[in-house]
Amino acid sequence: MTAAPVTGTSFVPGPHLLGSPRGRDWPRPPAPPRPGRDEPPPRADVVVVGAGPAGLAVTSALWHHGVRDVVVLDRGGRACGRFFARTDRLGQRVLRSPYEHHPGVEGFRDCELLDFARLHWGRLTPVERREVRMAQAGHRSVVPVDVFEAYCEHVAATHEVAEKTWRAVVREVLPADGEVVVRTDRGPVTARHVVLCPGEERVAAPPSWWGDGPVPAGVSYWDEPVPPGAGRQVVVGAGLTAAHLVSGALEAGREVHWVVRAAAEHYQCADVNAKFFRPEGRARIGGVPWADRLGLFARYRRASIMFEFRPALERAEADGRLVVHRGEEVTRVAAGRGGTVELRLGDGRRVAGDNAVLALGTKPEIGLGLLPASAVGARDGWPDLDERTLAYTRAPRVSVVGAAAGMVLGPAARNIDGHRVATARVADAVARGLRRDGVGVDALSRGEVGAGV
Repeated sequence: MTAAPVTGTSFVPGPHLLGSPRGRDWPRPPAPPRPGRDEPPPRADVVVVGAGPAGLAVTSALWHHGVRDVVVLDRGGRACGRFFARTDRLGQRVLRSPYEHHPGVEGFRDCELLDFARLHWGRLTPVERREVRMAQAGHRSVVPVDVFEAYCEHVAATHEVAEKTWRAVVREVLPADGEVVVRTDRGPVTARHVVLCPGEERVAAPPSWWGDGPVPAGVSYWDEPVPPGAGRQVVVGAGLTAAHLVSGALEAGREVHWVVRAAAEHYQCADVNAKFFRPEGRARIGGVPWADRLGLFARYRRASIMFEFRPALERAEADGRLVVHRGEEVTRVAAGRGGTVELRLGDGRRVAGDNAVLALGTKPEIGLGLLPASAVGARDGWPDLDERTLAYTRAPRVSVVGAAAGMVLGPAARNIDGHRVATARVADAVARGLRRDGVGVDALSRGEVGAGV
């Protein structure tokens, strides 16, 4: 099929921005000693569930508020470990979030991501240095994954996050009278306040694609390893994850069939419209009628791809190495001949490949499965939250940071910058709640010493 027509005039950055190195040696602060036990402590003032970028931001912000009795529970036991495992599985080298979006909280004199990149100027490539200059001048820029990972490790070390993080699988979060019990595979932890930073979960394929049986051989999701050695690969999805999968397969010399169920690919800088990063954009969500919020999400939360991918993908399509099936629904996925996978499209055509990778999007984890359903108060797939504190209205000692706060903060809630906005509200509310409980916090929260690092 031919490429979708391009209307109007737009600036398309070159694909060279996507090729930042990975695995460089960055100076790291000394690692603090870990407690000499495997299980998390039985009690804490605050439990943070999840150590991704949102969990890192929350724990660091609580440090600034003088809240130090914090336990972070994470399946991997490392700050942002799962986040970087996923980017590496996709072969992702840069983030679409610019330098001003980083884990942390506004209002404190931290070393921010742009400062960190400038401090390590000698380790940056010429292209990366130009992106730093672009950021300093107030223009859009992209951040190397390598720089971002080193910065996250810096934040974790300087805010004492690493020694507070425990490897554990959280099974339940049970609000009680004046406390919350967090049940894990390594024992319970009782806390005065809990902050959920669960991220998003992948959207599964409709059961009708292969009936009630198991997933057909050769079919995998984007966050699973792709079988090696495939000559032809099928990718289903319209977003940035799909673009990474397509690009990686093309670089490996494979023939790629790309099923884009939308009418055409949608290219834009950020994963959500930039207007929602600003206070006036967030005001379009907060406090407006529920139906209006749902309408805004239906309009603006859509799959999109970084502009930088566009030249290479269009060139591969023109060369015949990439075949794009636009505006086509998948109706059936089944095993084909000779160990292949066969997808049937809505117009009756069949697309076969050695494997098929599904990148069907993500949806917020809103606390169902951890909290009792009555505490979540789910409505149209969203939790019932206090709009000032992001605490669950029916479980006020439990708060949430991340995509689940979208109906309060707008589409940007899922972005790292949205995490910062949410973190500022949650950390302040938790610190105030601890003071009401009579729990002491140190001088940092009272402004008696500098908070910079």
